[in-house]
Amino acid sequence: MEYQILNTSTCLLVLLVFIPTGLGICPSSCKCSGNDRNVDCSGRNLTVLPQGLQDNLTYLNLSFNQFVDLDHQLTRFTNLRTLDISNNWLKNVPAHLPKSLWELYATNNNIKVLQKLDTAYQWNLRVLDVSRNMVERAVLINNTLSSLKFLNLSSNKLWTVPTNMPYNIETVDLSNNFLSQILPGTLVRLQHLTSLYLHNNKFSYIPDKAFDQLSQLQVITLYNNPWSCSDNQNIPYVLQWVQGTAARVVGAPCADQPWPWASAAPAPAQPTALDSSPMIKGTKAADWEASAAAPEPTKVTKTHKQFKAKEVPPLVTQSHPALFPGTDRPLLRSPDGPQEAAATRTILVQDSTEGNASLAPATGSSTTPMTLSITSGMPTNYSKMPQSTSTTLRKEEATPSARVPSRASRWQMGLLCLALLHAVA
Repeated sequence: MEYQILNTSTCLLVLLVFIPTGLGICPSSCKCSGNDRNVDCSGRNLTVLPQGLQDNLTYLNLSFNQFVDLDHQLTRFTNLRTLDISNNWLKNVPAHLPKSLWELYATNNNIKVLQKLDTAYQWNLRVLDVSRNMVERAVLINNTLSSLKFLNLSSNKLWTVPTNMPYNIETVDLSNNFLSQILPGTLVRLQHLTSLYLHNNKFSYIPDKAFDQLSQLQVITLYNNPWSCSDNQNIPYVLQWVQGTAARVVGAPCADQPWPWASAAPAPAQPTALDSSPMIKGTKAADWEASAAAPEPTKVTKTHKQFKAKEVPPLVTQSHPALFPGTDRPLLRSPDGPQEAAATRTILVQDSTEGNASLAPATGSSTTPMTLSITSGMPTNYSKMPQSTSTTLRKEEATPSARVPSRASRWQMGLLCLALLHAVA
């Protein structure tokens, strides 16, 4: 009888020792749910792990506490999926974290270096958030973190974009750092990257071909960087890439500044009022060369669509029409329909044709004006328009108040009278 009582007492003692762990009693300083497998111990000013945490936890929140070191203290939670150690005093990512982790949040700590062993064996890790720390260097091992999709290293002290980032990553946040360079090949393998945040850094340019392999990129932020918009050797790459990419670019570089390295197209020359010959649109150079023998107008002054020439006495008494050869096609082409009214400009020029140059101008004779009519606009019956266009220089007949016969005319009249008298005699 006493033997049975002794055995019963021993069993009860064993149960009292192992039941809290086996049944998963929730620690008094934490909140638990999901059969005590989801434990929230945040905001408790803890410096050590609370007693009573069961080994099969899947969610553990230790944020907003006073932890300084958690090395080797979380290894036993082999089923842990999500670990939140944000807002503590940790100087490094805890060593020997369970390999079952999917999500690790370590924001707002005093972490200065992301060591290669911190992530070397995290094959299942999908989210890594080490933002708002003091990280100056992030060392990642090639072909590790094969399941990582989201990497947040924003608000740190990085100077160079981390290399060896996993090739399956989709979102990288490197904003609010001191980044000024991207080493060659850093982003070459990131063909699944969809979001890249580089705003609030120290970039002055992006190296050539740095973004060429980001074929799946959907959004990129580049604002608040000191871009060297006047650097015509390095800055053109990122400007041209921004113009050609299908991704949404937030804060395009040099968007509000001119590009001094871009060659500006010269403005077309406009004809002035002091041109020695009228400019007719569409006239070939050869036609103008052919018309070199035609009389050239003098310099004129524009006055409301009329050009008045200097008054000079005529060199000849006989006029003839002069033609300016035109182009092989009409000066203006327009679809069918009513057209604008034609506008005619008149230029009074000096007549310098090949007359009898030996004759001297008579004193008191009036100036003989010549009119250059340039008709612009399109007639209504465009189909009847000839295939060549010419401009005719014609002489306007002056209307003098009184005709004064010249000395040659008086001699001719005298000779004619003498001939008549001789015939009658």
